[in-house]
Amino acid sequence: MTFSRAMLPLAVVTAAGLMLAGCTVVGSDDADSTGAAASSVASSTTETAESASSTTTVTDDLSPDEVRAANADYTTVNDDEWSDADAVEITLEGSSATASGDGVEIEGSTVTVTAAGVYRVSGELAGSVVVAAPDDAQVVLMLDGAEIANADGAAIDVQTADDVAINLVAGSENIVSDAASYADDAAAKAAIHAESDLTISGEGSLSVSGNGNDGISSTDDLVVLSGAISVTAADDALRGKDSLVVEGGILELIATAGDGLASDQEDDETAGYVLVAGGSLSIEAGDEAIQAATDTIVTGGEIVASAADHAFQGGQILSIGGGSIAIDASNEGLQAISIGILGGAIDITASDDGINAAGLNAGGTDRESDSGERLEISGGSITIDAGKDGLDSNGTITVSAGEVAITSAANGGDGPLDGNGTVTIAEGTVTANGELVDPEQAGQTAGGPGGMGGAPGQAPDGGFPGGGSDSGGDRTAPQGGGQPNA
Repeated sequence: MTFSRAMLPLAVVTAAGLMLAGCTVVGSDDADSTGAAASSVASSTTETAESASSTTTVTDDLSPDEVRAANADYTTVNDDEWSDADAVEITLEGSSATASGDGVEIEGSTVTVTAAGVYRVSGELAGSVVVAAPDDAQVVLMLDGAEIANADGAAIDVQTADDVAINLVAGSENIVSDAASYADDAAAKAAIHAESDLTISGEGSLSVSGNGNDGISSTDDLVVLSGAISVTAADDALRGKDSLVVEGGILELIATAGDGLASDQEDDETAGYVLVAGGSLSIEAGDEAIQAATDTIVTGGEIVASAADHAFQGGQILSIGGGSIAIDASNEGLQAISIGILGGAIDITASDDGINAAGLNAGGTDRESDSGERLEISGGSITIDAGKDGLDSNGTITVSAGEVAITSAANGGDGPLDGNGTVTIAEGTVTANGELVDPEQAGQTAGGPGGMGGAPGQAPDGGFPGGGSDSGGDRTAPQGGGQPNA
């Protein structure tokens, strides 16, 4: 499903909202949508710095706060919401286990938590830990030196509960792994799977092998607050269907044929987003490093990523307000219909376009028209080493602040700045292949019309993104190799 969500209104949302305790509220359900008109022009045009300063500014609707305001809230279970004072001890003993209290059923190598509460899990198990608690239950699993390997399915399978937290006890090392494959109709298709909101926190470590599909997945919100987490997965490393949020932690993610961070809710335009607000992330992806059905938002943290396709992709909006981002390898560095960069240190290496605002252009006779995409830069330090276009948009490009240094092709079909619509440098500094770009001459650094972009999992189609006539060849990136997700 493709959303045709309108651009977002201006509102006031404080960054402090990102750190609220309890059921974290980040955003506003009252935000209204307003339309964004798409103009149609045959080629790139350029506004001078003088005229741009009076008529063109970067609008706030692409800022992280405004984008979050248009999305649904996400839920966390914070460490101050529970106590381990009365935790039930679950001791794993190879092919069975023992429990020190109520709320636990043990049948062979399956340990089932049936009630709300806090449970400390330690030892080794060749089997699974299942949560089948009431729909309103909050369950906390404290992993304290737990090793769980299930050759027949998920290692940790949350089937029913309201909110579930996995806490990594300080100093502990925890390991989980799952089956080598799943049936197409399996409900759980990850080493850790939750049919509930899932929060991961703590000062211990967690190593996850998602042998058959995903590493860690939730059908609701998946939130990482802290912990040292390493995931190697056949498909996606981390997947939160409604949202995927990283507020902290040290994450090392390898998604062999899928995405590093993914949110794929396609039935609700206020869900399906990825937010990185902190933490240290290393991502290697066989598809996209970060992929969101709706919006990808980065406000902090340190991210080092390599991807076979787009490094960061948003189905609607990609908004960056801070953090350190190093994209070591990608087909295209950043892509969404609308892209707003307000801050951060960003270093992009891409074999195709560095930053590409695409997704609305239908191609054909309208290929060269301004189809309404927006690429807006109002801060930050951006370095781009691109095989084709540096900044590419099927609509407009606006730079009103920040520093942009582009190394790219300059072959007549591709160029440092390539927009179907108006290319504006109002303020800031833009260099292209070592030369300072004169704001009044910005359009002369452009190639042909902006590239068509591509759907998640597929590289841009056709020949030169700048409108050349090269045959292009087969550019389809590796598709996710895991099982279909729930």
